[in-house]
Amino acid sequence: MPINSFLYPGAKTTPAYQVANSCRFEDGDSPKMTITQGNPTEPGGNASRKWTISTWVKRGNLGINSYIFLGGAYTNQGNKLYFDSNDNLVYWEHNSSSTTSWKFVTNRKFRDCSSWYSIIVAHDSTQSTEGNRVKIYINGTQETSFSTDTYPSEDADSNFMYNAEVITIGAQHTQNYFDGYLAETVFIDGSQLAATSFGEFDEDSPNIWKPKDVSGLTFGTNGFYLDYEDSSNLGNDANGGTDLSETNLAAADQATDTPTNSFCTLNPLNNWEGSYTLSEGNCIFTGTGGNDATAGTMGVASGKFYYEVEFDTESASSYAGFGPDTLLNNVGTGNPIDEFIGMYRDDYTMQIGGSSEGAYTDVSDGDIFGFAINLDAASGSQTVIIQKNGTTIDTVTIPTANEGAFWIPVVGDTSSTDGVLKCNFGGCPSVAPSSAVADANGYGSFEYNPTISSVDYLALCTKNLGSDGG
Repeated sequence: MPINSFLYPGAKTTPAYQVANSCRFEDGDSPKMTITQGNPTEPGGNASRKWTISTWVKRGNLGINSYIFLGGAYTNQGNKLYFDSNDNLVYWEHNSSSTTSWKFVTNRKFRDCSSWYSIIVAHDSTQSTEGNRVKIYINGTQETSFSTDTYPSEDADSNFMYNAEVITIGAQHTQNYFDGYLAETVFIDGSQLAATSFGEFDEDSPNIWKPKDVSGLTFGTNGFYLDYEDSSNLGNDANGGTDLSETNLAAADQATDTPTNSFCTLNPLNNWEGSYTLSEGNCIFTGTGGNDATAGTMGVASGKFYYEVEFDTESASSYAGFGPDTLLNNVGTGNPIDEFIGMYRDDYTMQIGGSSEGAYTDVSDGDIFGFAINLDAASGSQTVIIQKNGTTIDTVTIPTANEGAFWIPVVGDTSSTDGVLKCNFGGCPSVAPSSAVADANGYGSFEYNPTISSVDYLALCTKNLGSDGG
């Protein structure tokens, strides 16, 4: 007899596909993954004509050659997918005689380090129409604007997929290492697939491209699927094939910063006066002398949010906290310490608008400061709470003149020494926390509890911004 649908209602909507993890690649560590290939699926033998590469990318360092994918045994030969030093995307093959078989260079620059890009390259040289032999999709839309667009000839064999040669993820063999995060990395051997095999546009926001479950795809002889969900084996092929070998990657490089929940990091495009370097997925700040500072990639105008900073070696004149968006008007000329609220190590004081708040505390290398901002309180009661190693040491009232501003994390250094600040926004801590405490919504991984005096403060990530109106 039929089931009573009133007693056993079916699901009205299918939950959106969620990506649990990504992998952080720090180019200074020379990280990569490799796998040795067998004979390709199509057309068989030693050469290939059909494949698809798909991955989600969140960039770290800009202005460098940053390799996502390389197929082939030699540095200057093979199939290459990378960002060049101008931040354009390049898809290119050098053949065995070091001449170009095909090459595409986008006019578009990829300099947004706050967001995830979906990058798909679908290749099939057997297509009779030249324009169908290589299709590059960015966030679900086919790219058509190139400074260079040299297509392969019809039925051209690729030199990259030979038996016993190597596919490398995250490097050009031993140079040009990728810097940033990769998620949902897929290689399909033997098929040119459409972008819709890997993602879909959101029903409610049709300009938003989002990932979908790829586990049911046909991967072919050399294909693989990296979901990065096993921290002890980040190169695990979730499709069940041979795992990729990892070099200079560790369990701590597993991140929860993903295309379905992007976390705040530090922004390499903001620079006050001096210079600095960012590392570990743009979560470690190292000053290089002068008024070096940067801001986070996310800000909030309402809600209650939290992040942590470890003051580390040589950070004698470093500072961290929150600042209003007006301080961005002084990028390149001013000093954000004049407007921020937070901890200034130089005189061990809490700061508000460049003036001492009057609360003093000793600061030692390794001390972790937590910064919790409450923008939901009534006028005159909005605050920034500053904690040291899990204990509240000051609560600073935001000036009424700054209420309604857009508040962003700010870190910097004012001395000639190289101040080091290790930020934890929750998505991939630069220093793995021993406690690994999540926020009240279950997001982030912090050293100390972001619920303070029974008030829930949340990690700066897209799911929390959407839920709490930040």
